[in-house]
Amino acid sequence: MFSNKDLRNLIIPLFVEQFLLMLVGIADTFVVSFSSEADVSGVSLVNSFNTILIFLFTALSSGGAVIISQYIGNKNHKKAEEAASQLLMISALLSVLLSAVILLFDNQLLSLLFGKVEPAVMEASKTYLIITTWSLPALAIYDAGAAFCRCMGKANATMYISAVANIINIIGNCIGVFMLDLGAAGVAYPAFISRILSAVAVTVYCFNRKNEIQYRVNKIFTWDGSLLKKIMGIALPNGIENGVHQLVKVALSSMVALFGTYQIAANGVAQSIWSLASIMGLAMAPVYTTVIGQCMGARDIDSANYYFKKLNKITLLLSVFWNVFVFAITPLILKHSAISAEAKSLVIWLVLINNIFNGLAYPFAGSLGNGLRAAGDVKFTVLVSIFLTIAARLFFSALFGLWLDWGVIGIAIGMSMDLVLRGGIFIWRYKSQKWTKFQII
Repeated sequence: MFSNKDLRNLIIPLFVEQFLLMLVGIADTFVVSFSSEADVSGVSLVNSFNTILIFLFTALSSGGAVIISQYIGNKNHKKAEEAASQLLMISALLSVLLSAVILLFDNQLLSLLFGKVEPAVMEASKTYLIITTWSLPALAIYDAGAAFCRCMGKANATMYISAVANIINIIGNCIGVFMLDLGAAGVAYPAFISRILSAVAVTVYCFNRKNEIQYRVNKIFTWDGSLLKKIMGIALPNGIENGVHQLVKVALSSMVALFGTYQIAANGVAQSIWSLASIMGLAMAPVYTTVIGQCMGARDIDSANYYFKKLNKITLLLSVFWNVFVFAITPLILKHSAISAEAKSLVIWLVLINNIFNGLAYPFAGSLGNGLRAAGDVKFTVLVSIFLTIAARLFFSALFGLWLDWGVIGIAIGMSMDLVLRGGIFIWRYKSQKWTKFQII
């Protein structure tokens, strides 16, 4: 069903897209740092909240991608078009409702989340929140269209759209901050513009009749309860899992805050490098969704097993290579850092620990789990992920970091234990073949 060329045409664009997203995030923070401390603080605080919203839209688009991929594999292109159109409709509807709530209660929300920060920081936070909230529907529409493109094997389209939008965003940031001196608004408006352009571009592409399947206008303005139930049946558990993961992340940040200043600084720098190291795993996850989803839609269990094995090998090989590369360039990244020599040494150890486990365990803890979900094995994978996020990631981080007094090293090891246990369970689940018993279309 998928040649080596087909797989390359999925993997390479997805990797480039993930890399661009990470690079632009760094560029945003870097550019706004030339404005003022209040602007930097306001943007970073709101971005921590916006991350939760981004995960919600990602969960929704992932749920739709599984259903669309299965219908494509089943050669039922009419239902695939209907599912894609319904995904666009529900994404737009939910994002508009969510945006309206945030805009109506922006003051109360900011006070609840950030308490009594300095007035200048609160003003920057409010400015950035309001402008970026107006762009949330565009972000949700883009995610829906990007998921549809990947299901069709057209990942190149989203890569090019993302590249152009990110270039516009970076140029806009420089104009907004350096030329117009708009502060937080100087990085918010370019994000708004780039999201609008991305949403329009990907939607126009998904309506293109040259594609084998495309959006259908009549289905976008129709409420199909049975299809939406299938989409939300995968999206909601994924959304809950992401929510729990974010809450635990906040708890771990609170633990880190208990350690010395140099450890806090080292952990902050290390997390940026960890984000770079995670790109390969994040890029491979939608590849599993498309490939395994289409195999299971066709009820071709043999092909699904074949591609599971092939993708597992590819993901492990690429992940190890990428994590080794990122660790190798870590000293270069740290060379011009303003943190102390002691903190730099700690960063090296933190990146080493993370990259060993990220390279060897995440292909199974993350990407393989996506494949199981694409087969319809949603409840088991989500429950395991939620349980281990709390029982393993949080417990072992507290055990090693606080009780054994290993500091941020202990937290890095505790987080890695979660990956090892989750990866082992998902490998067992894959080998048990229980995922072959599910049928979601």
